[in-house]
Amino acid sequence: MTDKPHIGFIGAGLMGHGMAKNLVEAGHPLSVLAHRNREPIEDLVSRGASEAKSIAAIAETADLVFLCLPGSPEVEAAVDAILGAKGTVRTIVDSSTANPVSTFKVAERCEAEGVTFVDAPLSRTPKEAWEGNLDLMVGASEQVFERIKPILDVVGGKVVRVGAVGAGHTMKLLNNFLSLGYASIYAEALAIGAKSGVSAEVFHSVIGGGRMDCGFYQTFMDYVVGGNPNAHKFTLRNAHKDMRYLVSLANESGIASNVSSAVKNGLATAESIGHGGNYLPTLADTVAELNGVAKTKGS
Repeated sequence: MTDKPHIGFIGAGLMGHGMAKNLVEAGHPLSVLAHRNREPIEDLVSRGASEAKSIAAIAETADLVFLCLPGSPEVEAAVDAILGAKGTVRTIVDSSTANPVSTFKVAERCEAEGVTFVDAPLSRTPKEAWEGNLDLMVGASEQVFERIKPILDVVGGKVVRVGAVGAGHTMKLLNNFLSLGYASIYAEALAIGAKSGVSAEVFHSVIGGGRMDCGFYQTFMDYVVGGNPNAHKFTLRNAHKDMRYLVSLANESGIASNVSSAVKNGLATAESIGHGGNYLPTLADTVAELNGVAKTKGS
């Protein structure tokens, strides 16, 4: 027996698997939703979690439910199922990258049912998820944040309240806008260089370690010049989705989306030619291919 809150987890994928692992190992009773990918589910069960066959089954016993889903449509469907179950859930923490326009509406529905909705999207990679060292951007009242922070600290190394509900997803989209903008710039710069006689290796020898270097650049180039296919396990399809959300938010805010729309369109092109399932650093290959340039070493 434990006095720790019973946690439900929906979405034990690349990021969610590590998060759920850390929660159950911290002593939280954990129910994880069944999934066609059996490996993470079976691993979590072996560590002490229980497998739930439906969202309703999770809602019957959990005090708090984590969502780590592909996007807003999946979040909305999961919340509908949780609220419809009329179970014990009193707090939903959404760690998906979602559209803040949807987040506000979902939070209002939850409030009307006596359930607190918190947006706490993630930054960093599956490696940090496994280590319990993610960055979390949390949208919640100060009171709610203080109440759930001990749980968030189990999965995060840097947990920051960025404002009220919706602010977490907004900040996440801004964060991803920067990273995906960098990726788009790197890919185009590498293609221009290759076409003009400057190889990726030479490019990296100048930029790496210089003022324009950063952690994201190193991850990107670990694929381009290092040949590591798993340098950044984030698909171009998800990148395109995030930029659609960001442009939607810009439109709702009345902000001209000149740069964000250009980044979105480049990712849309990558997905439209069948590259959506490839990881983000392969954007360098996509831009090279579209411009008749030889692919990078990493391909």
